[in-house]
Amino acid sequence: MNDETSRFPDTTRRRLLRGMALGSAAAGLGLWREPVWALATPNQSGVLAGKDFDLSIGRTPVNITGRAASAITVNGSLPGPILRWREGDEVTLRVRNTLAETSAIHWHGILLPANMDGVPGLSFHGIEPGGDYLYRFRVRQSGTYWYHSHSSLQEQAGVYGALIVDPLEPEPFAFDRDYVVMLSDWTDMDPHRLFARLKKRSDYDNLYKRTVGDFLRDAREDGITAAVADRKAWGAMRMSPTDLADVNGNTYTYLANGRRADDDWTGLFTPGERVRLRFVNGAAMTFFDVRIPGLKLTVVAADGQNIQPVEVDEFRIAPAETFDVIVQPERDEAHVVFAQAMDRSGHARITLAPRMGMRAPSPALDKRALLTMDDMGHGSHAMSTAEMSCGANMDHSKMSMPMSTPMQAHPASETGNPFVDMQTMSPTPRLDDPGIGLRDNGRRVLRYADLHSLQVPDDDREPSREIELHLTGHMERFVWGFDGIKFSDAEPVRLKYGERVRFTLVNDTMMEHPVHLHGMWSDLEDADGKFLVRKHSVSIPPGTKRSFRVTADALGRWAFHCHMLMHMEAGMMREVRVEE
Repeated sequence: MNDETSRFPDTTRRRLLRGMALGSAAAGLGLWREPVWALATPNQSGVLAGKDFDLSIGRTPVNITGRAASAITVNGSLPGPILRWREGDEVTLRVRNTLAETSAIHWHGILLPANMDGVPGLSFHGIEPGGDYLYRFRVRQSGTYWYHSHSSLQEQAGVYGALIVDPLEPEPFAFDRDYVVMLSDWTDMDPHRLFARLKKRSDYDNLYKRTVGDFLRDAREDGITAAVADRKAWGAMRMSPTDLADVNGNTYTYLANGRRADDDWTGLFTPGERVRLRFVNGAAMTFFDVRIPGLKLTVVAADGQNIQPVEVDEFRIAPAETFDVIVQPERDEAHVVFAQAMDRSGHARITLAPRMGMRAPSPALDKRALLTMDDMGHGSHAMSTAEMSCGANMDHSKMSMPMSTPMQAHPASETGNPFVDMQTMSPTPRLDDPGIGLRDNGRRVLRYADLHSLQVPDDDREPSREIELHLTGHMERFVWGFDGIKFSDAEPVRLKYGERVRFTLVNDTMMEHPVHLHGMWSDLEDADGKFLVRKHSVSIPPGTKRSFRVTADALGRWAFHCHMLMHMEAGMMREVRVEE
């Protein structure tokens, strides 16, 4: 038992020891421990457990918004069935594609051979219409993960589901019930039409642009000079400070476990029980801010990896991330698990209740936040000159930067690049920042700086080299890339098998990007290079510069991309090639 476990109360420790004893006995008999949620919650999406699985990808009629629509599903459900594996097992998954187009399933965050990773064009050719593909690999980890299509925009259309890997060893925390909370965003639109609309009008969903009335108010509060300078700065960038999400509740219906907020899913508990909630953000384009009014959240795992428990009131979860949280409702009353979109355009929810039919009201959405120059790593310097443009053609010599503030260098490929509309000037990691819209809200909000893995990486070598990449884009043209280069025009990032490297990502855009490296862990570090937490997806807010270490221990061709689906489709992706 580790030191963190000793923090739990005696009753919890006794419960943990009892669980360890039962688990050990079951393991000794070679028995599969029956999933707790399958026993306690008959309305949880289907659970498939074991070593052999048959999955089928196909079209399914749905009615989520009140109108008939067509989804692409796994085994006919949205989200797909929960897959439950056990660490150390060799799993076999026969995936059949009944679509009239190529498909594939990617096992997000799972360490496996490159040809099992499910990325058409890199791992394999994809699963042809009417065809099958046999995935078979040994499971080398445990925790909460998920799976989704990596073929075109099928993830947006419904091809995703949760993936739970039970550990060989008892977990360092106790719980009585275990639920998956799969957050997602849904639209009746064909995802290709949605992407085409973004290319034509990237601001289609931004209904909250500032008005003349806002200008007059700012002039009264800040002075006419500051108000004019602010509008000129944003105008020069052709951006809006209200643009927090490319697609929002104007288009999306937000879902939790496949249900709308007005038809939510219920997880049962007995007062006093410890309930484990495995949050998975399977949304294509939505960041969620999650809280349960009246309950503290103890975060015990991030991206499938156990962390030192941290108690918070709220956390932000980026697309592709997972967080395991334990709550302990004491009273005979219902609680709402409230997940509002980052731009406050809507929410998803589930209910925790002692009995079916009980429901707690949703709180009001928080006030919408506005982006500032600080958010984009410009600080007050951006406002110091009327000649600021912030684009790739910006003359940095005209900026009045203090001598103590280092100016961020940018790759030559960004210079004069028509696909780069902004360059951050003084980015910092900002790991202790809860994020836009969550600062000073009176709640204790999880920050990346709070995440500390229970175990340090096996590889403690200093990186032999650094690979710096800039996240770039052009909002109006809806073009995204690394270093101003789209995936289709980019050369692979080449790693030598066995080397330890540092990836440093600089966000030169006004959007946040959760970046996912396939096949290998990303060991997030702080500004001093000290290891924090092991993740598979690292979110990079605007104007920040964050780094993580990677051990190139998996040969092959791997995807490395933003997990905002439309950003990836528009070019923010690279191939990482690990070679001997």
